[in-house]
Amino acid sequence: MTRTLATLLSAVLHPLLVPSYLVAVLAYGFPPALLPLSGEARWQALLLVWGLTFWLPGLAVWLLVRSGRVSSVELYERRQRPLPLLLAATAFAAATALVAWVPALRAPLLPLVLGGITAAVLLTLLITLWWKISAHGVGLGGAVGLLALLLARPGFYPTDGRAAWWLVAAVLAAAAVFWARLRLQAHTPAQLWAGLGLGAALVLWFGAALG
Repeated sequence: MTRTLATLLSAVLHPLLVPSYLVAVLAYGFPPALLPLSGEARWQALLLVWGLTFWLPGLAVWLLVRSGRVSSVELYERRQRPLPLLLAATAFAAATALVAWVPALRAPLLPLVLGGITAAVLLTLLITLWWKISAHGVGLGGAVGLLALLLARPGFYPTDGRAAWWLVAAVLAAAAVFWARLRLQAHTPAQLWAGLGLGAALVLWFGAALG
């Protein structure tokens, strides 16, 4: 029963879904001033991010499994992770470029978020060449870091009291993923802590560089 729950949590909080969750929260969970986009543009941005950062790399991994290049969509083997991570980084970079280039989708925070995620995936790829860092940890750590940044700098990022609740939700999600990945024996505690730390630190560094 607990293993089934751990598998479900790992799937629902998969790192390929984190960008879509974040864009949805930024677009609909905060004051409109945070993402100054029209209602139609918000849907377009969310669908674009969902398609490019979830469906495209997800399909690529599925094709790699079908071709025998990787043994499982879970990517348990470290040596099988670099190519899927490279494909994911390429898709994330394309999403970053599109939200920065398409006039209707231009909101300063979107390229920052997606660019930070792209950088995190590239760093995860580099580390994975030698060591199996947790991609789940990187994704949820980045979410925690972003929401902490929004909460800490309300003058720079126009938010409201909901920021604290979203941060609590992200911390709980990170804790759930930590437990799930340990339960599935997919990672060691060190690999999970390293992923969480990398994701959070990178987002906070990006935010500090802007200010």
